[in-house]
Amino acid sequence: MKLEWLGEYREFTEKLIKFGNAYAAMYKNENDYACEVKFSSTQLQVMEYILENEERHQNMAEMASRLAMSPSAFSKNVTKMVAKGMLEKYHTSRNKKDVIVQVTEFGRKAYREYVACVYEVSFKDMFKIMDNIPKEYIDMFCQVLDIAATRWGTGRHELPEEILIKIE
Repeated sequence: MKLEWLGEYREFTEKLIKFGNAYAAMYKNENDYACEVKFSSTQLQVMEYILENEERHQNMAEMASRLAMSPSAFSKNVTKMVAKGMLEKYHTSRNKKDVIVQVTEFGRKAYREYVACVYEVSFKDMFKIMDNIPKEYIDMFCQVLDIAATRWGTGRHELPEEILIKIE
């Protein structure tokens, strides 16, 4: 039986679901991509967020919220990376409850090595294809992914206005 409601988007929907399932299967598993240090996708996201937002000196609860992670899941990943020597935690002088996380020099080196491997294995071919797609189409595809993530990840059925691209 063909599912008519998918219409002309059957193949795209199938690929989106296939991607989601593949990502979910490897999300928490650590992989080394033949590099010195193993990262899980979650740990990589935490590391990248910290690196991109170093100047903010956010506490762990703020970072977890920005990544749409539970504070306990964020804390577990930070603890694993502290044990590997990639992150360090400290308290601010004004509030002992606020734990700040920073990337160590070893963590920076491991991150650079790891993403170079990930780029070659996972992203290089995708980026070559995307180089041939006009930016406005990539923006629309990002909107599709935002809708999927928002509705599937949170169960919400309305979308924030800022992620909607106006189609003329």
